[in-house]
This record gives sequence, C-alpha cells and structure tokens, in this order.
Amino acid sequence: MTMRWSGASAGDVAAAVEEFARRVGVFDPPGGDGAGGVELRVGGGAPVSLSPGSARAFIEALRAYQDPRDRGTCDHCGGPRLDDNFVCADCGQPSGLFGQLLRERAARFEGPPGELSG
Repeated sequence: MTMRWSGASAGDVAAAVEEFARRVGVFDPPGGDGAGGVELRVGGGAPVSLSPGSARAFIEALRAYQDPRDRGTCDHCGGPRLDDNFVCADCGQPSGLFGQLLRERAARFEGPPGELSG
C-alpha cells in the first residue's frame, strides 16, 4: 500500500524519527558501544537521540531512499522532471524508449496521400 502525503508537519517528522530510533535501537549492544550518539531536533520539539548504530542506519536509510516520483532524467535536455508518461516537464519532449519511438514515427510520417476533396 502506497501512502500519499499532501505534506508533513514537524511533529510527523519527529514522530517518524523517534519511531525509527526505537525500532533500530533494539539491535544496539547492551550498554552501547562506548561512542556518543547523535541528537536531532525537528522544528522546536524535543531532541531525538540516536545511538551510533541507529545514526548509521538512519544515514543509510536516507541515502537509499528512492522517491517514487523520480522517473530519471530527460534524454533530451537532462531535466529531472518526467511525468507518468515520461514526458519532460522542462522541455516537453518524451523521453526514453517511448520518446525515441515517437520521434522515429514522426520522422517517417508523410501525411495523407493526395489532397482531400470536399
């Protein structure tokens, strides 16, 4: 199930970070590993403490995140905003194999044979 967010408040973000810290923190060794952790503060709320292991996991999770709206870059202009049909919002050109197919078909199109009589 995919959740669509219209926006997230600072409280939503803080709650998600706290939940992540609790969920991942259970795998930390008892008594910690001797190194200090990290504190994150979201908005004006209370700080969320991450152990060194949780902080590493948080960094990996952020780096591995792939936005579901990311459809790559435009083959024509290099812009990052392709829509659901792989048409670039920056230059208006279709991208990828779909775009290549459209361009090839358009190049071969000669129009209707002869004039239309009325």
